[in-house]
Amino acid sequence: METPLVVNDFLERAALVYGKRIGVIDEPDQPAAPFGPLTYSELADRARGLAAYLDAIGLVEGDRVAIVSHNSARMLTSFFGVSGWGRVLVPINFRLTTEEIEYIVAHSGARVLLADSEIAETVRHIDVEHFHVLGDDDAMLFGRGKTPEAWPGDERATATINYTSGTTARPKGVQLTHRNLWLNASKFALHMGVNDRDVYLHTLPQFHVNGWGMPYGVTGMGGQHIILRKVDGAEILRRVDDHGVTIMCGAPAVINMVLDAAKEWDGPIPGRDRVRVIVAGAPPPTTTIERVGSELGWEFIQIYGLTETSPLLTVNRHRQEWDVLSPQQRAKLLSRAGVPALGMQVTVDDEGEVLAKSNTVLSSYWDQPEATAEALCDGWFRTGDGGTMDDDGYLTITDRKKDVIISGGENVSSIEVEDALLHHPHIKEGAVIGIPDEKWGELVTALIVSDGTTLDPKEIQEFLRRTLAGFKVPRHIEFREELPRTATGKLQKAKLREPYWRNQARALG
Repeated sequence: METPLVVNDFLERAALVYGKRIGVIDEPDQPAAPFGPLTYSELADRARGLAAYLDAIGLVEGDRVAIVSHNSARMLTSFFGVSGWGRVLVPINFRLTTEEIEYIVAHSGARVLLADSEIAETVRHIDVEHFHVLGDDDAMLFGRGKTPEAWPGDERATATINYTSGTTARPKGVQLTHRNLWLNASKFALHMGVNDRDVYLHTLPQFHVNGWGMPYGVTGMGGQHIILRKVDGAEILRRVDDHGVTIMCGAPAVINMVLDAAKEWDGPIPGRDRVRVIVAGAPPPTTTIERVGSELGWEFIQIYGLTETSPLLTVNRHRQEWDVLSPQQRAKLLSRAGVPALGMQVTVDDEGEVLAKSNTVLSSYWDQPEATAEALCDGWFRTGDGGTMDDDGYLTITDRKKDVIISGGENVSSIEVEDALLHHPHIKEGAVIGIPDEKWGELVTALIVSDGTTLDPKEIQEFLRRTLAGFKVPRHIEFREELPRTATGKLQKAKLREPYWRNQARALG
């Protein structure tokens, strides 16, 4: 016998087994009135209400619903209320410019756009059949006691389309199926030991590959969700203290915020010997990894993955054999990307590119068959990242062939920023690279050749903010007489990156 693996399996189990338990504590400080503490039965009821509303306005299986929002209980509900009844959720990065959001809504063909009240006025004009402000239209969107039309379930149906930055100016829509998301969430929860005693703090943006699948996994295992709208180091420590948080995910920048806040914390650091923090993106320096253990008393776990892999590819977690090692030695071992997660095959080809194969690899890019064919080749997904694997099976990422910079956990296309730079009337040439940075992992850096005009870095940043999201604007700008190029005129970015990464354990950028 076989039954389809669909995302609502997680919510249905939570409602059945932990229905009376408080499953979600919403962010108290937000423009809209927060949802009150929700039991898992109440969360399921609100998800059914959203599905019933989509029935009422005529959305059918496969129709897309876009949502642009900060972390919230409403967004968490949408993961189930939209995808759980056969529609496709399109979570959008709230940090993007209005033009970028317009493109994603149009490219995905979304019929509905749900917007956080803080963002609503900047996207209200977008041409879409149904527009709703989260918090204003709750009675309509999340009506209680509703019974939506049954969906038989199809694990190969697309559940979400997650747009990711690549090497081109336009993002690609990654189609992830119910099967992709179900298996990713299950193996993520298994590797992290998620259980019904866990309290999960949403330090990771929920739009980011569906919160890496943790919204599903934590729900299915009966853990508690603590919603954090905006990341702040001191506030993270307060939530850990107030709610007994045991697990969280985030980029290296989140770790640095917490370490900085810990210096000013009055009293023992909360969560010692209890919290495990899962980090992905450009990994922090080994000194930072060591400080997580020594100063916070938290367990540091490294993972590696991409939107296209749902995202978990590899896991690096402290193992029994390392107990006898010094903290410095353990930190060095933990700085690697890790070993393949359960059910994941990972290899490095003759050219040094990391390849992956598993049930969590995307089905295709939305409406981009050529990009799909390029990425899914000879039975493998080509990550575009360069790496090496040691004799113990641990992967280390050595470079990023796609020239995507990971800064603060966000992907930045260097080509997109370079294109914006060259619209400046006095910039003759420009190259954008990532350089190592303890806080951001990689710092977006512009190397510029002017037309002879003396330029002010701050003026250039202001110029770029007119067309780029803030996290894409270079935080560091240098001026050069010329930029190295090959005989065919291609920028030699390896030469540009080399001085910055020379003394680093890894050579990203």
